[in-house]
Amino acid sequence: MQLTGLAKRLVTAGLATAEYLHDVQKQAVVQKIPFITYLIQHTPLHTAQVFLLIAQEFSLPFFDLSTVQPDHLPVQLISKQFIRNNRIIPLMQKGQHLLLALADPTKQALFDEIKFHTGLIPLWVIVEENKLNKLLTIILNTQELSDFENILPSEISSANLPLLNDEIDDAPVVRYVHKILMEAINKGASDIHFEPYEKNYRIRFRIDGVLSERVTPPANFSQKITARIKILAQLDIAERRIPQDGRFKITTDSKQTIDFRVSTCPTLYGEKIVVRILTSAFSLLDINLLGFDKIQQQLFATQIHKPQGMILVTGPTGSGKTISLYSALTLLNHEQVNIVTIEDPIEINLPGINQVNINPKAGLDFATALRSFLRQDPDIIMVGEIRDLETAEISLKAAQTGHLVLSTVHTNSAAETLTRLLNMGVKRYSLASSLSLVIAQRLARKLCDYCKREQQLPLATLVQEGFTQTDLVDLKLYGPGGCDECVDGYKNRLGIFEVLPISETISQLILQGASAFAINQQAKNAGMTTLREAGLAKIKAGLTSLAEINRITW
Repeated sequence: MQLTGLAKRLVTAGLATAEYLHDVQKQAVVQKIPFITYLIQHTPLHTAQVFLLIAQEFSLPFFDLSTVQPDHLPVQLISKQFIRNNRIIPLMQKGQHLLLALADPTKQALFDEIKFHTGLIPLWVIVEENKLNKLLTIILNTQELSDFENILPSEISSANLPLLNDEIDDAPVVRYVHKILMEAINKGASDIHFEPYEKNYRIRFRIDGVLSERVTPPANFSQKITARIKILAQLDIAERRIPQDGRFKITTDSKQTIDFRVSTCPTLYGEKIVVRILTSAFSLLDINLLGFDKIQQQLFATQIHKPQGMILVTGPTGSGKTISLYSALTLLNHEQVNIVTIEDPIEINLPGINQVNINPKAGLDFATALRSFLRQDPDIIMVGEIRDLETAEISLKAAQTGHLVLSTVHTNSAAETLTRLLNMGVKRYSLASSLSLVIAQRLARKLCDYCKREQQLPLATLVQEGFTQTDLVDLKLYGPGGCDECVDGYKNRLGIFEVLPISETISQLILQGASAFAINQQAKNAGMTTLREAGLAKIKAGLTSLAEINRITW
C-alpha cells in the first residue's frame, strides 16, 4: 500500500519509517478510527514537527500553546464538560468568530454544535497534544476552584478548621485554603507548593512524584494564604525572615485524620510554603505491594529476618526509601523485639515502635540519638539517613554487635552506595564485614487502567532502549491516555528496585578497593537486576510506559 497524505509527509520529513506507518494504518482500520486519530492517541509521535505537518496537511494554522495565559482564555463560552469530553480549548473571541485549539483535526465535525451553543463561528488551529493536555488540566482545575467565595460555612464545619476571631473578615481565604487542602487529598497529592512571585501567585500539587500547576489565585491573596497556613501550623505569623517548620492535622467528613507537615522559606517576593500531606493510607505498609520481583523480595525478606547486619536503601529524594524501610519494620514489629528509630522528621507513626525526632538545635543529632539508643537494649534500629562519618561508624559497629540496622543514603545506584560510604571515611574492613544488603530504588508512575492505550514503536528503537530480542516476542507497549480517573494518564506509583546482596565475592572487591563499576559488573554477572532492567520489566507487564521509565532511569 502506497503512503499518501500525512503519512507520506512524515516519511519525507524523516519522522517515521514507512513500515511503522503501514502498521499504524492497519491498526487504525482495525479500530475503525481515522489514521490521524490513531496516530495521536496510540503513538509516541508527539513532537512539534509532527503537529506542524498535521496542520499543513489539513490547511490549518499551527499554534504554540506555551505562549497562552490560562487566565485570559474565554472558557466561559463553552461548558466545562464539553471542553473535557472533546479536548478543545477556546483561545479568543473576536467579533462573531471564536478561535479554538485542538490536536486532532477530525474534530472539526464539532463545528455546527459549537456554533449552535455559542452563536459564534468556530475557527481552528492545530496545537501539540501534550501542551493541549497540560493546559486543559490547568483550565478545568482552575474552573473547579474559582467559586471558592460561594462556599457556605456549613460545608466546612466538620473539617476541624477553626475560624479564629481575627480571621472572620477573611473567611473567604479560610474557605479557600480549606478547599485547596481537601482538593489535594482527593487528588492523592503528596505535597502542596504555595509560591509567591512579583505579579502572580501559584499553587502546585505534587501527584505521583510530578509537580503540576493547580490554580493561580490573585497575587494580593499571597499574605492572607500564608497567614492562614501559619496559623494552622501554629507558626509565628510576624516572623517572615527565617524558615519555620510546623504541623497540623484535620479530620475530614469521612472521619479520616490527615496530618500535614508545613515548611516555610523566605523568598524574594514573600514566603514560599510547602505542605506535606501524610495520610493514614501510609500506615497500610505491605512488603508484598512495594514492587519487588520474586527474587528481590526473597533477598529482602531473608536479610531483614537476620539478627544482625546493615541494610541500606538508596535513591534520590522522593524515591520511596522511607516506605520501603517502614514496610520492613511493620513486618518485624512484634512484642518480642525492641525497635527504635531516629528520624528527621518522623513521617509515619507506627504503634509499638520507639520513634525519636532529632533536634539539632537542642544537640540531638543522629549520632547522639544513636549512642543513646545503644544503651536502651535495642534489637532493631532504623536511622533515617546516614549523612556523616560519625553516624556511619556507629551504625556499622551496631550492626557488628548483634543489632539489625536499617538506614538510607543518597546515591544513584546500589554499587555507588559502597563508594559513597568509603568516601565518607568508613574503613573497608568495617563495611565489608557489616553490610548485608543494598537496595537502590525509584518510583515510577503507574498507567491508568481506564485509559492506557497501546503504542507502536520501531523494533530498532526498542532494542536501543534495552529490550532484548526475546523481550520483543509478543511485546505490547502502552502509553498514557487521559481521563477523569487519573492525571495525564497515570494513577498511583510502583517501585522499581536494584537489590545488591553483599556476598563473599563483593566483600572481597570492597576490601581490594574495587570501583563501583567493577562491583556493579560482578553483581550483574551474579544475577542482579539493574534499575533499568527492572523498569523494562514493568513496561513488559503493561504497568507503566517507556517514557516514564526513561524519565527516572537511564
